[in-house]
Amino acid sequence: MKYLEGLNERQRAAAEHLGGPLMIIAGAGAGKTKTITHRIAHMIEGGVPARAILAVTFTNKAAGEMRERVRLLLGPGAGAPGGLPGGIPTICTFHSLGVRLLREFCEDAGLPRHFSIWDRDDSIRAIKSALEKLSIDAPPRAILSVISRGKGDGVSEGEYARRALSDREQRVSRTWKLYDKALSDEGALDFDDLLSRTLSLLRTSERVRTLLQKRWSHITIDEYQDTNAAQYEIARILAGENMNICVVGDIDQNIYSWRGADIEHLLSFEQSFPGTKTVVLEQNYRSTRTILSAANGIIEKNQRRKPKVLFTDRGTGDPIVIFNAQNEIDEAWFVAGRAEELIAQGTHADEIAVLYRENFQSRALEEAMLAFGVPYRVLGVRFFDRKEVKDTLSYLRAALNPISRVDIARIVGVPPRGIGKVTLDKMLLGLEGDLSGAARVRVAAFRDTLARIRKAVLTLPCSEAIRYVAEESGMEKMYSTDDSSNALGASGRERLDNIRELVNYATRFDYDTPRDGMEKLLEEAALQSDQDTLPAKGEGAEAAVSLMTVHASKGLEFDAVFITGLEQGLFPWVTHDENRDEEEERRLFYVALTRARERLFLTHARERMRWGSREYALPSEFLSDIDQRLVVKTDRARPKKEDEEIISY
Repeated sequence: MKYLEGLNERQRAAAEHLGGPLMIIAGAGAGKTKTITHRIAHMIEGGVPARAILAVTFTNKAAGEMRERVRLLLGPGAGAPGGLPGGIPTICTFHSLGVRLLREFCEDAGLPRHFSIWDRDDSIRAIKSALEKLSIDAPPRAILSVISRGKGDGVSEGEYARRALSDREQRVSRTWKLYDKALSDEGALDFDDLLSRTLSLLRTSERVRTLLQKRWSHITIDEYQDTNAAQYEIARILAGENMNICVVGDIDQNIYSWRGADIEHLLSFEQSFPGTKTVVLEQNYRSTRTILSAANGIIEKNQRRKPKVLFTDRGTGDPIVIFNAQNEIDEAWFVAGRAEELIAQGTHADEIAVLYRENFQSRALEEAMLAFGVPYRVLGVRFFDRKEVKDTLSYLRAALNPISRVDIARIVGVPPRGIGKVTLDKMLLGLEGDLSGAARVRVAAFRDTLARIRKAVLTLPCSEAIRYVAEESGMEKMYSTDDSSNALGASGRERLDNIRELVNYATRFDYDTPRDGMEKLLEEAALQSDQDTLPAKGEGAEAAVSLMTVHASKGLEFDAVFITGLEQGLFPWVTHDENRDEEEERRLFYVALTRARERLFLTHARERMRWGSREYALPSEFLSDIDQRLVVKTDRARPKKEDEEIISY
């Protein structure tokens, strides 16, 4: 029972429920990860084998944190003397789970074991090519969005084609067919296939379905309000008839309907799984009473929710500051100036976040941060998206999957080998016999390089294999002799340093077999989310203020938070999508508010440059929904002391 110590009454009630369906409604900052991890440890203590437990969440960052907490709870070397037997449960993201199952059961799924995973850029290129072949004039991103939504809904290309009635739907259907053929021809899957093909595998293979239902007797799904149809079905099938499934979520934090998340999955869970025990976690351990009062007042106006009111034992805290800016420049200077003051007063830069509704808002904020000398980072600049890193990963994927045209096209000229477009086209079409003698020699040398890399990947520890790729490919020599900076300011030395950092990163997989280690590395690189780019606070890179969209901030928390652009039409965003949940913008603002622990600043501008023209704006309706006793208002970039007296009530 030691794993129930330190839990509050409701957390304990959730942790003690070990059999049958359980729904945990966890408010922001209510200790849901603590509840989940202590419940898992309590299950193992009670005799459930760790290998029989599966926990699924939505980001690598969250999965890593949960895994580490469970490991610490179970004791040194979980499975060794001093720790509970059975090792560590399977804790991963939905997409990572899909990769593992599709590799393990690749024959049942009709896939090569070393299938490639396309990123969005790869998919966009393939969609463009399909549209050109079909002579269809349509935006590739819009077409890909429809295909992605269909796969997320568990709909196959064939099913969509049978339902396609309008001209637009038929154009999408024809494009989808060519797009899926391109994926198949290259032994590749896109991000959405990792779910849709996993669901198809579970539906069509009774052997696999039965094996997995026996493998995992207890399942936990975190952030359940964010599941799309495919994820919902995967969880339902894996739970099987015993229904030992625990879902954790908060309807008030459902902010991803635009990518298929269905709020009904949480609203109707008790109907889908009869006999469900429901536990509501309302005690917040993160924010001050002032911040929680504002958040409760905002979200209670929504109708489609399960009622709850967050409370805290923490103090009242500082009032919320509302700044009325003249324009986006004035707003940005206020934010940078206050951030500078907070840092000077002792707030760590890593504990400050600036949130915005749309990415275009970051430009003025970045300029102001530079002007004030405030260190900052923009969430979304991902290590694995850097050219030299993507090139290295493409060498690895092409070595394991020789039919991956996307990867071959990317690396055949890195470094230059005298293989031009005509030669490349014939390579990709399998017409190498039509090449001239000199061209055939160059192509053969390239193929030999990939063969040597494949041997290294299958025999060397992961980090050694990457070091080998850098040397054998010629990239190390190319970058070590290139001291010029490119348009992005990266010199050859800097690019080589990034490849070396990839080697450092890969050492974490050196304890696996060479093949398994490389597969895990490629999986993590492909499935990295924006949040995974944030270094641990107080570690690694220089401390910096974080700039990000509100969507990207979900699951994070900071001592001080600025929420910018609170104007009608921007936040809340105006959309004409008839399928959009009207209450979602209010949930998004609620998420933004509850990121803050101590200090909260809300800003809006009387006019803002948008689409090349200056537009006048009205303050967001959300601002008037906050109890005015909780706020102080100012239109001065620098405060007077009387502006921010601590409110006590």
